[in-house]
Amino acid sequence: NISGALCISQAWPGMARTIYNDHKRFLETYLTPYPGFFFTGDGAYRTRKGYYQLTGRLDDIINISGHRLGTAEVEDVVNHHVAVAESAVIGYPHEIKGEGKMLDFLPLKHLSWGYGTATLAAELQELISKKIAKYAAPDYVQVTHAGCSSTLEA
Repeated sequence: NISGALCISQAWPGMARTIYNDHKRFLETYLTPYPGFFFTGDGAYRTRKGYYQLTGRLDDIINISGHRLGTAEVEDVVNHHVAVAESAVIGYPHEIKGEGKMLDFLPLKHLSWGYGTATLAAELQELISKKIAKYAAPDYVQVTHAGCSSTLEA
């Protein structure tokens, strides 16, 4: 049971070889952080049995009122809620905070489809406030149900 940066030790046929007109940036971004390995930019968790779970982009940061917050950190907390199957956190421009946060693409587990969006939004705000911080609570929650969605301002 270990987590960290997902890096690949050998080249593969479809891998990127450069960034157009900026090869130096390619080297600094993907090859310099972990010499001898290609850094994917993703975090991963490996179980004792050798299974991998991608935990999200390591460089995906939202800046809320001067607080830098990783989206994977919030998604991990949200995914522990009994009704949530998976989640994605995205930032959006906010007049006061600089960037706001929205829980988006939030499909519920099949047995939780009767869960009210307003109730879920309140529970997720409370959960994130307790596990991370009050400023980390989302401004909006968008719940997805089999082909339709509803957005609620939190």
